[in-house]
Amino acid sequence: MQPFDLPLEQLRAYRPELTKRPDFDAFWSDTLAELARVPLQSERARMPYPVRGLTVYRVFYPGFNHARIEAYLALPDSDRPLPGIVQYHGYNWGSDHNLHDTVNLALKGYAVLQMLVRGQQGESVDNVVSPNGHVSGWMTKGIQDRETYYYRGVYMDAVRAIEVLQGMPEVDASRIAVVGGSQGGAITLAAAALSDAPKLALAEYPYLSNFDRAIDIAPDGPYGELNEYFRRYSSYPEIEAKARETLAYFDVMNLAPRVQCRTWVCVGLVDTITPPSTVFAAYNHLACEKEIAVYRYYGHEGIPGSIAPRLQLLMDVLQDGDEV
Repeated sequence: MQPFDLPLEQLRAYRPELTKRPDFDAFWSDTLAELARVPLQSERARMPYPVRGLTVYRVFYPGFNHARIEAYLALPDSDRPLPGIVQYHGYNWGSDHNLHDTVNLALKGYAVLQMLVRGQQGESVDNVVSPNGHVSGWMTKGIQDRETYYYRGVYMDAVRAIEVLQGMPEVDASRIAVVGGSQGGAITLAAAALSDAPKLALAEYPYLSNFDRAIDIAPDGPYGELNEYFRRYSSYPEIEAKARETLAYFDVMNLAPRVQCRTWVCVGLVDTITPPSTVFAAYNHLACEKEIAVYRYYGHEGIPGSIAPRLQLLMDVLQDGDEV
């Protein structure tokens, strides 16, 4: 399969102008302040899982707008505080798969919390009222107002997940990483941009970036929900204009300059769901210590060659000096 996007040398230089509005940072400061007014607390219940050496739990915590958010937690047996990882999953991805991912990563020696995205998985509740209607899926829910847009709650739930994991007595709060792929990769970068807690961010083919280009060129996947929304309201250009204004506040490309921790990104050059140029748009605006792994023959899928580099970075950043 031939790459459908820009040639690699152009991708490496692709750095479109940011689209954030003048009050972008103020909006996120106000949103974080709103989250801070929600009590930081959690509850957990042990759940059966056929594994030795660690314990698995369901966790519930109040997220943005007091929504009840579910997460999976896997804690290795240990007599000292563990480094922690917060995982974020892909768009509408299956919860059983998420649980197995959580356990598999915990077996490497980490306390792992996987947030189940509101409305998409488990018992996580999306309780934000979103006027004006939306097409099937989550991409256009509440899109006529930045205050009600769906991903405002998701990004804040992600920040709260970090705080929940940090507050657990089994966890070393100074050693936290955030990881995820696709939608989870976008949430990873957003969480790293909106929280100063992570020491490492690992984002595989992150979604929700460079919306203007993604809308124009992505042939597959949920970006099409935006095109369908605009098509339905094609007689009302002011609706599309307002939606694009809202998206600018949630574009990972615009959030990227706020990321301070070490960051690793990977991209497949035949990815038709998160086009490579949109991934490079976010990556090239990162101002932190960073690296990108490029996989010529892979698309939007698990990339076997990316596993060892990710595990090595987790060891180097979170377990340096530990006996592993």
